[in-house]
Amino acid sequence: MAEETGNDNQVVQGNEIVPSNEEAQAEEVQGDELVPAEDLTQGDEVQGNELVSAEISTPPTLRRRRKKSLVWEHFTIEAVSGGATRACCKLCKQTFAYSSGSKIAGTSHLKRHITLGSCPKIKNQEHKLALTPAGGTDNDGEGTVERPSKRRYRYTGYANAAFDQDRSCSYLAKMIILHDYPLHIVQQPAFTTFIDSLQPRFRVVDVETMEGEVYAVYQKEKENLTQAFSTMPGRISLTIGLWTTSQTLGYVSLAGQFIDSEWKIHRRMLNFMMVSSPHSENALSEAISASLSDWNMKDKLFTITLDNDCSSHDIYSANLRDYLSNKNNLMLKGQLFVVRCYAHILNAVAQDVIASIHGVIYNIRESIKFIKASPTREEKFAEIALQLEIPSTKTLCLDVTTQWNTTYLMLLAALDYKQAFSTLETSDDNYNEAPSAEDWKKVEAACNYLKLLYDSAHSIMAAANPTSNLFFHEAWKLQLELSNATGHEDPVFSSIAKDMHERFDKYWKDCNLVLAIAVVMDPRFKMKLVEFSYSKIYGVEAAKYVKVVDDAVHELYKEYVAQPLPLTPAYVEQGEGNNAPASENSTQTTAPSTGDGLVDFDMYLSEIATSQPTKSELEQYLDESLTPRIQEFDILNWWKLNTLKFPTLSKMARDILAIPMSMVSSGNSIFSAGTGTRMLDDYRSSLRPEIVEALFCAKDWLQYSPATPEAPSTTLVKVDAP
Repeated sequence: MAEETGNDNQVVQGNEIVPSNEEAQAEEVQGDELVPAEDLTQGDEVQGNELVSAEISTPPTLRRRRKKSLVWEHFTIEAVSGGATRACCKLCKQTFAYSSGSKIAGTSHLKRHITLGSCPKIKNQEHKLALTPAGGTDNDGEGTVERPSKRRYRYTGYANAAFDQDRSCSYLAKMIILHDYPLHIVQQPAFTTFIDSLQPRFRVVDVETMEGEVYAVYQKEKENLTQAFSTMPGRISLTIGLWTTSQTLGYVSLAGQFIDSEWKIHRRMLNFMMVSSPHSENALSEAISASLSDWNMKDKLFTITLDNDCSSHDIYSANLRDYLSNKNNLMLKGQLFVVRCYAHILNAVAQDVIASIHGVIYNIRESIKFIKASPTREEKFAEIALQLEIPSTKTLCLDVTTQWNTTYLMLLAALDYKQAFSTLETSDDNYNEAPSAEDWKKVEAACNYLKLLYDSAHSIMAAANPTSNLFFHEAWKLQLELSNATGHEDPVFSSIAKDMHERFDKYWKDCNLVLAIAVVMDPRFKMKLVEFSYSKIYGVEAAKYVKVVDDAVHELYKEYVAQPLPLTPAYVEQGEGNNAPASENSTQTTAPSTGDGLVDFDMYLSEIATSQPTKSELEQYLDESLTPRIQEFDILNWWKLNTLKFPTLSKMARDILAIPMSMVSSGNSIFSAGTGTRMLDDYRSSLRPEIVEALFCAKDWLQYSPATPEAPSTTLVKVDAP
């Protein structure tokens, strides 16, 4: 029953005081929906899900209010017998009383179903809708115009999320960095129009401000990486890339590869530094020294990998060793310090092969262009192949001249159709590019040797993050094949093989020691594979070369015993006693006598320990039987599990396995002819050096940053008017 108060303008309905004006008399509030009073009989109200009666009388109204409650996003109205309707939940299909003829139940019970977790579908999907107080605004979330209604419900989410100009600018900077967009995109009319359509309140900044945003992202990510480096348990190996510009300046890129305390391998860009003359003898040394100082890692440098040409490799190596050995403690007297990129040597050898038959390759390209010029020619060529009963299923295709693997595949397909090309030349007066029999022999020889390089590259690409032990398998087999091929009886084959072997042999001589030491750290092979492969390559002189590897492994191990890295938390957890260098050379001593009358026995044990010293970790590792060779073998996980058993040797293995034997490891870049010096485009060349570095480094770092926070959840919120 409604009671009148002392104020003639107010009426008490339940516990709520509402204005007793015309509008209040004409409409009744049910939940958040105003329902015409003429549709209510005396005291209709909802209890649970059913419509019951109470005594209330209200005057008639003039019109019915349109449904605006947000609960109708979750419910539909279904007609039932007798002119009644029920509300059906879209999720769980449960129905509720809504109207019986002219009696309408309102929406409060429907709201309870979706907000209090009654709906089983919402509960199962963990999308329970929360009922919480909040301030209500209108005007598209601007917060300037308040609605006068008593109570209502709204959804919170993107539309009502707090707008943050600074955060949006930071996300825009990250987008520019990750997708290589130009900084002046912020001035492009189409972009600003697009942004305005999404969020009119976002103020698009100018280029100078966006440079600041990019640099701020770079600085933040650099701090995170510096923190990660502070807990790095081992040493770091660098890769060095050279970049030129259309100007006289150049850049040096430095990336670091390391294995963390969880035995996961990582490669991160460190610096992208401008140098006045990138190919000068001292430019690299100065850049590397500056980078190590910048990252506070002068005492953690292990090796550097270069992608420069063979002709200048010795000059770079000598200068780097001389310059950096005075500033850093190089392991094994710098013998492992400079490594050449394996992908680069594959590309260089492949380019030599292609260059040796460039005239034949030109004819084949022109032949394929002629055939592909029209469907009629393609059909005619297919008919010729069918008549000649050529069994090949390969498709003729043109190569990408900068990707030598595509040239190899083009030649391989063309080789199958060599008879068809000759037949086409005799039957079509417009075609006269068919290679001769001698030309096809050159193509056959080239394909024979390019296959070795192609297969080797794919073996490396098969590993997502290849460790250094994988490269010895590829290098020794290639060295053996090319060495044997130089004695081929056919001069066409032997001529190509000699040129290939001359270049690859230089790489083998420079890098076989570091490749061999890396494979010794593989418990499936140890020294055994070195002994086997060297016997194939060197014959009777194999023992001499095996001894070089064996001596280097033992000498390197002694350096780790004598000068271990400072203990990190990862090692402390394993017990400092396991890492004490003295433990390797000290003799075993017995515990003090317990008074059991066996003093003579204790002396005997002490004498045995003196005369028979325990094996070092390295000797123990090498003497143990080989680990079975299984396809799923994870070498880093093996060392992680055996760290306590080999505390010192595992530190040596960690550093060796992290050596980047190749600058690239996946994608078509491993086949690129331009793996040496690269060219910086004119746009980036025009930017300030610190911005160029920020763009290159931050792009690399952001790939490993945590994912963007999830979007605000969509919830139904009760809004009370003040």
